[in-house]
Amino acid sequence: MLAEAQDTTSVQYQRMTWDALRKSLNGLINKVNAANIKHILPEFFSENLVRGRGLFCRSLMKSQMASPSFTPVYAALVAVFNTKFPELGELLLHRVVTQFRRAYKRNDKPVCLAAIKFLAHLANQQVAHEVLALEVLMLQLETPSDDGVEVAAGFVTEVGALLQDLAPQGLNSVFDRFRAILHEGSIDKRTQFIIENLFAVRKAGFEQQGHPAIPADLDLVETEDQITHEVSLDDKLDTQMMLDVFQEDPDFAQHEAEYQAIRREILGEESGDEEEEESGSSSGEEEEDGEEGGHAAGPSGVGGPISDQTQTDLINLRRTIYLTIMSALDFEEAGHKLLKMGIPAGLEMELCTMIIECCSQEKTFIKYYALLGERFSKLKREYCDCFSECFVRQYSLIHRLETNKLRNVAKLFAHLLASDAIPWSVLEVVRLTEEDTTSSSRIFVKILFQELVEQLGLLGLNKRLQDPSCAAWYTGIFPTDSPRNMRFSINFFTSIGLGGLTDRMRETLKNLPALIAAQRAAAEAAKNDASSSSDDSSSASSGGSSSSDDSSSSGGSSSSDSSSSSSSSSSSSGSDSSSSGSESEAEAARRARRKRGDDGNGRADPSKKSRRR
Repeated sequence: MLAEAQDTTSVQYQRMTWDALRKSLNGLINKVNAANIKHILPEFFSENLVRGRGLFCRSLMKSQMASPSFTPVYAALVAVFNTKFPELGELLLHRVVTQFRRAYKRNDKPVCLAAIKFLAHLANQQVAHEVLALEVLMLQLETPSDDGVEVAAGFVTEVGALLQDLAPQGLNSVFDRFRAILHEGSIDKRTQFIIENLFAVRKAGFEQQGHPAIPADLDLVETEDQITHEVSLDDKLDTQMMLDVFQEDPDFAQHEAEYQAIRREILGEESGDEEEEESGSSSGEEEEDGEEGGHAAGPSGVGGPISDQTQTDLINLRRTIYLTIMSALDFEEAGHKLLKMGIPAGLEMELCTMIIECCSQEKTFIKYYALLGERFSKLKREYCDCFSECFVRQYSLIHRLETNKLRNVAKLFAHLLASDAIPWSVLEVVRLTEEDTTSSSRIFVKILFQELVEQLGLLGLNKRLQDPSCAAWYTGIFPTDSPRNMRFSINFFTSIGLGGLTDRMRETLKNLPALIAAQRAAAEAAKNDASSSSDDSSSASSGGSSSSDDSSSSGGSSSSDSSSSSSSSSSSSGSDSSSSGSESEAEAARRARRKRGDDGNGRADPSKKSRRR
């Protein structure tokens, strides 16, 4: 085996170089970004891209699917290789178009979005013809649906600047179709807002709104060097999948020598020699470091620990988790692969976040993600804490989610609660009042409790909620602080068909007036007791002060008595004079009435009237 591995013409040696090529290409693709793309391009050309074009396309498409935000970087990378190896650019374009057609037929929105974004940036880099972009738009808008119109709007946002320059009439036709769809009114309100926003972006200018055809730092290919492939959606495309697997090459040495000549021509003879010298010197330094391990690094810092500030390792971890979750057949296989992969300590939150994110992206809730989350939560305490923290975070940001994502996330957490994968104490963050809830949070709570009832039953859920040891966790959901909040909670659960959960709160609300009256009576009684005790104490103090006053003022009492007697006599004489005056006035009034001929009640005496007649 060792002899075969050292023989450059053996199959074993070819297989070893194939594996090394696959790992090298995968590592370079994971490392590339907008800042270092110019420095990594020579490393790409150092690998045999002719032999490994299938590996390159497969690895690039997987990375783009996992990280769509890097699509402009990957498209710029392909544009550079397309100028030197047109067959590589054509192969990638065929595979991306095939991926889009399959996703469109399966109605797979995430894959369709990723593929259509890749096509948009390949068209921006002039690897694909602009006619392909117009065909994609016509396909999406021919029979409009909410998802189709949303995908088409995103595609126009990415490729609109290019079409405005190269095919303005085609772009006008596309916007006319958008306008017709908007006037028909057969789509959802949210989709109508997307179309209106697209018109606003077009009016303001795609480049001014942050959607240029090619970003300035990724414009790496001159116009005269661009090679455009004319591919149609209806063409029969050859994806050459056999290039992804190892095949013995009878002329391996000759082909390797030919590629080395091409590499020297691209990079230049001197640069190639310099790279070889640098690689040799660096390998020599690494060997010396290995032999002299333990020595301190020099002042330049060479040999010291490297601190990664670009979060490349974190991005690679997320990509690996995503691909593992999406490629597994069932949750047990996914859990086994993720455990075997080994999540670094302290990064458990990344796995929990990725499970929730993958679940929210699905069109309908898939129990696969809930079972996977349950498995990890029950397996390790750290994952349980991370999912609990995710619940609190998701509820605080629930207004940012669309209705479909909101429904999937609520059902995921309902399963985790029903299976006791996370503690029910997370419900402390839910406060069900008119002021503390939004439409999104009410929908979330509605779906959460409906799913809990479906899994536990109404009696089982009610039994859990009535547990006295856990009552403090549910005071926000079933408030008792004011009648207004109690009525809101009762009406909410009644409207979603779960009024049975509020029976105890209804009794509390019914007895609340009597309870309030009793509390007020008790408060009044306590107040009266306090006032009577204060009066007793004040009277006791006043009695003591009066006795002391009597003993001190006994000598001057005679003078006060004489003054009081004189005042009383004067008052009595005044009253007699007033009474005599009033009697004289009454007598004068009676005389006047007799003279007028009135009786005592102010009426004329009839006998006197007859006498006068």
